[in-house]
Amino acid sequence: MKESYEQTNTLFAETLRKLRVEKGLSQAQLSEQLYVNRSTVARWENGTRLPDALMIARLSRILDVNVNTLLSITVKTDSSPHVIMVDDRKIILSGGLPILKRVMPDATINGFTSPSQAIEYAETHTVSLAFLDIELGKTSGFDLCRTLLSINPCTNVVFLTAYIDYSFDAWSTGASGFMLKPITPEGVKAQLKTLRYPL
Repeated sequence: MKESYEQTNTLFAETLRKLRVEKGLSQAQLSEQLYVNRSTVARWENGTRLPDALMIARLSRILDVNVNTLLSITVKTDSSPHVIMVDDRKIILSGGLPILKRVMPDATINGFTSPSQAIEYAETHTVSLAFLDIELGKTSGFDLCRTLLSINPCTNVVFLTAYIDYSFDAWSTGASGFMLKPITPEGVKAQLKTLRYPL
């Protein structure tokens, strides 16, 4: 399955590079029209990542190619959404991850205590949903949110915190939701109904 996924990435990378060059666009110019970082386009073209369906639609318009052509290339053998939870306390992860798995049994779910590990994961996987603690040691969950969205603007971010006062700051980051700890199945289900980009 991994080999098939890598072949899909390579095929899409070659196709995207060819179409971009034919349109006379640099990676920087294409990224500007897509409102993403140039590094995001570079990752698509070196085969380390695939764009999501929304980005495929934008690419088809800019590159003047049938959206079905690009979608057929990006069909993945592993179609389960990637969901992450980031909290610097392992006890929170040990309680929260089983709840996420119970509510989203078809998702690939991973937990991280380090923001850098979460970023590394996001750079090699299309993260559909991220549950982030706001206080992550020396790193702010707000900063992590902005980094994840720079990697993939269509990542849904839900902040987790024990302090309701943070909710006002959370909305300025582009997050999709806000939950008070402790995480509960009912709370997760409620957030899934209001995601900016439905899973």
